[in-house]
Parts: sequence; C-alpha cells; structure tokens
Amino acid sequence: MSRFIGIRHEDKYVMERRAPLTPKHVERLIKNKMLDIIVQTSAKRVFTDQEYLKAGARIADNLKDCSLILGVKEMPESFFEQDKTYVFFSHVIKGQSYNMPMLRKMMELGCNLIDYEKIVDEQGRRLIFFGRYAGLAGMINSLWSLGRRFKEYGYETPFLKIAQAHHYASLAEARKVISEVGQEIAENGLPAELGPVTIGFTGYGNVSQGAQEICGLLPVKEISPDKLLALSQRSMLPGNLLYKIVFKEEDLSAHNDGRAFDLHDYYANPADYHSIFEQYIPHLTVLMNCMYWDARYPRIVTKSYLKRAFETGRPKLTVIGDVTCDPDGSIEITHHGTEIEDPVFVYDPVTDKPVMGFRGHGMLVMAVDILPSELPRDSSNGFADALVNFIKPIADCDFNEAFEDLDLPRAIKKALILHRGKLTADYEYLTEYVK
Repeated sequence: MSRFIGIRHEDKYVMERRAPLTPKHVERLIKNKMLDIIVQTSAKRVFTDQEYLKAGARIADNLKDCSLILGVKEMPESFFEQDKTYVFFSHVIKGQSYNMPMLRKMMELGCNLIDYEKIVDEQGRRLIFFGRYAGLAGMINSLWSLGRRFKEYGYETPFLKIAQAHHYASLAEARKVISEVGQEIAENGLPAELGPVTIGFTGYGNVSQGAQEICGLLPVKEISPDKLLALSQRSMLPGNLLYKIVFKEEDLSAHNDGRAFDLHDYYANPADYHSIFEQYIPHLTVLMNCMYWDARYPRIVTKSYLKRAFETGRPKLTVIGDVTCDPDGSIEITHHGTEIEDPVFVYDPVTDKPVMGFRGHGMLVMAVDILPSELPRDSSNGFADALVNFIKPIADCDFNEAFEDLDLPRAIKKALILHRGKLTADYEYLTEYVK
C-alpha cells in the first residue's frame, strides 16, 4: 500500500511536456480519495508546479518518499528503486531490445510494472490511451508538411497557413485554422495539376479516428478503396474537393493461397498473407499510417516499391504521415521516430538515406513518435480522465501479496507485467528477450 503517490517529470525527450495526471485530477484524488501526491518539479511540463501546489500536491526534486510512481514515457535505469511500483508506457511487450536493460533492472530490484498499453477491457480494447491525440497531431503535422512539400514542387496552396501542431495553444485553435483552410479550398480550389488530392488512412481505431477528425475539417468526400482506383481515370474532377479513403485489413493483405480473406485467420496466421496495398499507393497524395503493426505482418510501404516508383518520375504520393512510427516497420523507410523539433525527413530511394527537412529527392515522411505531446494540455486531460479512477485501487493494493490474491481491478491486473520483479504469466514470453 502506497504512502505517497509520485508524478515523475518527463526527461526522455526535450519536448515531452505531458503528465499522466493534471492538477484538476490531482485535486480530485487528494480531496475525494484522501491520497497524498508528490509532483516532481519540472520547468517544461505544460502544467506548472504552481498549478499542482494549488491543487494540494507537494512539489519535490525527487520521489524518494513515493512507493507508487506514475509517468508517461520510459524511465532511466538509475531512477528505479527496490520494491516500488511504476506505471508508464514501458514499450517492452514486443521485446523491444532497446528497453530490455530497463526491464532487467526493474526485475533485479523487485519492482512492480504496470503498462498503460495493456490496460484493456474484456474485448481487448485499450482503456487508457493517447492514441486519438496522436492521430489529431499527426494529421495536423501531415497537412503542414503537405503544404511545404507542395511549395518545394512550386505550388502555393492554402495548406501553407497550417503550422506544426505544437505551435498552437490548444486543439481548438488548430481546428479553427484548419477549418479556415478548408473553407478557402472549398471556395477557390487547389491547382489542377495536384488533383485529385487523396488522403488514405490505414486502420480505423483511436489513432485513425483522431486523424480523420482533423481531415474532416476540410472539404472531403469519403470513397471506397475500389473507387480510388477508378478516381484518377475520371476527368474534370473539382479542385475544391478532397477524397478520403479508409483501408481495412482486407484492403491491405490477401491470403497466399488465393482463398477469401478471413480476419480471424489473418490475426492468427499472418505469415499466410501477403501485402496487396501497392495497387493503391500510386493513387494517394497523402498516406496516414495509423494501424497496429508488428514483424509478423506484411509491410505497407517497402523500400523496393519506392525505388521502382521513383524510377519513372515523381510519384503522386507526396507525404507519409507515419503515426504508428515502428522502426523499420510497416513503413520500411522509417528507421526511427523523429523529434518534435526536427519532425520530417526526405528518404532518397537511390541512396537509401534520409535527409532531415523538406528538401531533396524522394519521399517525405513525418514520423514524430511523441505526437500527443504536441497537444500536451489537451492530451494530458483526456488521458487523465481515463486513468484517474484506477489510481486509488492501485495505491491501496498490497503488492506483497501473491499475484492471485492481489486486490486490483481486472484490467489493471492484466497490465501487471512485473510483480515483485518476476514476469507475470501473460508476459513470461519476454524471458527470451530479457536474456
């Protein structure tokens, strides 16, 4: 049982300004749940120390007095202490090699680890997430990138009025600007040489829905993947209308034996499927990659495809908004996530190298891997709304009990990766990665 709950300052990225609990949520926990909360001081967090003090929290340089510590991103190995409980996005569930030293250290110290990513309902749907805000910021950034890339091609468009997401004081301010851009496009259109402007979305979950929400501020018409293939064959399409396409699993992959696509079988046996997405890429202006991916599944955009595409001239595809941001993943040219202060690169398929910025020969990719931190106040509020009701049960839990006796909500118990330094049953597969 926790005497004090700590909120750690974020230090993995310079521009990481989010918090797992906001001052209003802290005030609610202190007043209504009688919890003691210590907030580690931070000069860059979007919520100031003074706001947390006003909410009733204590401000401290360190969290030595806390037995339960909440964060957002990964924590350095030197931060962990014996027998304490940590709640954060650990990014270990795929066996990510870069985080195995951190997991080993937590095991050595007998720590408890709860991962937000694995807090799910009975249908496996995530209950606590930043995904919608990743989609919102990712779409804002991708439209900003589109305007600047079009300018590199010699076209001035209304998209140039859009700024990178973190320059807006709030989501509402960003939405207002993009709505105005949409109105201008509706009234005056876009250069005919760029049309039809098409925006594709892979996936239909929280991330994709957030991205589509921003896209919906523009004059868009949704069409099916099949209609996309016929779209460019039509002449005299209006330049004041954009086209949106949402791609589902059956649009991305097909069975190797030619049998009908079966979603359950696809997730159970992904090696039996191959990508069919390349048929759509030549018809897209922007690709928003918003879906889950791991190495078992076919890639969406490969290096070999891009090399072939650029051999015949500049392709229609202008911007890839890789919100998923898996290194060497579904978008093979995303070798690692970019930072907010240096968010885009152009991948040259000839040299097989990226160059940061908007200039150069090749494909422009926006791959910021902490996109919700570009909307830090809005995203923290949304995240804390989902997290706050789980805090007291976690704080009240006696983690010295045997796993089967832990008094935790089922969703939290399922997200407990480490219990007293040991991998719990659902995560024993990580043993091989830790070694």
